[in-house]
Amino acid sequence: QPQLVESGGGLVQPGGSLRLSCTASGFTASGFTLDVYTMSWFRQVPGKEREAVSCIRGADIVTYYADSVKGRFTMSRDNAKNTVYLQMNSLKPEDTAVYYCAARFLVCSNAVKDVNYWGVGTLVTVSS
Repeated sequence: QPQLVESGGGLVQPGGSLRLSCTASGFTASGFTLDVYTMSWFRQVPGKEREAVSCIRGADIVTYYADSVKGRFTMSRDNAKNTVYLQMNSLKPEDTAVYYCAARFLVCSNAVKDVNYWGVGTLVTVSS
């Protein structure tokens, strides 16, 4: 069964940095290898809708960053390690959320309903 596991969340002061990781396993059970899936990061604040943060396809083609994170967040992917990363710099209190890793077959989408597989999330808290 395909599985995504996030790590790297925690408490950080405004202006600080964190790097989230998401490691994938079991994707061959879907009938396809991991490299045909696009990988995304979403985030959700309690009481609000889950929103797309970034998406990457292939080895290194980042197709989307939310306007609110452009210039501060960088997504990358290491297919050899089955891992995607989200480097978050210049963090702001409004970045506080649960961050979810997601996989979708072939094409990036910002729609929650289009995601094929979800991780369980990792909490990022930006506060002084």
